[in-house]
Amino acid sequence: MITADEVLDALSGVRDPEIDEPLTDLGFVAGVHVDGATVDVHLRLPTYFCAPNFAYLMVADALEAVRALPEVRDVTMTLDDHFASGEINGAVATGRGFEAAFPGESTGELPELRDLFTRKAFTARQSRLCDALLRAGRTVEELADIRLGALGGDPDVTRCIELRERLGIDASADSPAFVLPDGSALDAQGLSRFMRVARLVRLSLEGNAGLCRSLLATRYGIPDPEETAAA
Repeated sequence: MITADEVLDALSGVRDPEIDEPLTDLGFVAGVHVDGATVDVHLRLPTYFCAPNFAYLMVADALEAVRALPEVRDVTMTLDDHFASGEINGAVATGRGFEAAFPGESTGELPELRDLFTRKAFTARQSRLCDALLRAGRTVEELADIRLGALGGDPDVTRCIELRERLGIDASADSPAFVLPDGSALDAQGLSRFMRVARLVRLSLEGNAGLCRSLLATRYGIPDPEETAAA
């Protein structure tokens, strides 16, 4: 029989599409109830007016992750306390898509938005890896020559490989470790320019993540996960 912990584990693999952090780490999972093979999940967001396209992606991804569990037969995925909860929950449950939820307000489905978020996440992860290597004494010239397989297997490397595969970028061990989001290789000069932009992207995502945690904590009167972890 499926357990709530197994459902939460599946949801830990679902990331906020904009800031690339797990829903469970951000506190976006409000509750999980399991009754045999039936699962009821409630999600929440930091504000009542979070962008509906982002909210739709989050709910749809969460539903797909829980439905993939072999012992689950029926899933109800509910976004609470959002101005478009009814439209989003209904469209996700019936598989009608974002455009059906907001007729006349969308130019289509969301692949371009998801691709944009993926590129930003990939850029930010590369920034984190580059800065860690630079702090460890590597030079920019060495980073331009290093191969992906030489980076090891820490979580940032693993996530970079996942994002490369999603973007259709070569993720083989002998491919360049650091590339543009379109897969183009970078020499030392190009990498230096890219990293200036990449750091700004990373700081933006990290700042948004911190803001989301604080707003969620204030809205629902719950401990801020970052403050709790630091205590």
